[in-house]
Amino acid sequence: MDSTPRVTVIGVGNEYRRDDGAGWAVVARLAERARTRPLPGRTSLVVCDGDPARLISHWDGADLAIVVDAAHTHPGQPGRVHRLVMDGGRIAAADRATSSHGLGLGDAVELARELDRLPRRLVVYAVEGADCSPGMGLSDPVEVAVAHLAEQITKQVARCHHGVRDR
Repeated sequence: MDSTPRVTVIGVGNEYRRDDGAGWAVVARLAERARTRPLPGRTSLVVCDGDPARLISHWDGADLAIVVDAAHTHPGQPGRVHRLVMDGGRIAAADRATSSHGLGLGDAVELARELDRLPRRLVVYAVEGADCSPGMGLSDPVEVAVAHLAEQITKQVARCHHGVRDR
């Protein structure tokens, strides 16, 4: 049996609605980086529209699932990143943010809990957006946040594969 941790990074959103594509942009940066410096072990990178069933299928069986999504907050601060951690079936949130999707992560977590299909550890990064109008390209503050978050996730994945728990 392979004891290498299974890590899944899921970018949620819609790349054709500007800042709503933040999750997809993080995964694209990680994939680009992986072309020259592969991510360790059993790490998968996927994008998703936020459908709860698809989210569950992507993180099912993962030791660590990292989800990146756009968020709407009031008042908002474009580019600010909120981090929520679910460990052992409980969610601890440093900040509260709402997904840019009507259904999504909260519904997926509750459904996965009922189906006993939660990842061992779930970390959610919600990036506050400025512009979710139709079109491509991220606003400047979200672009900066995406670059920083991609580096942060790279380090988090490496720590997981080395058996180091992050907070």
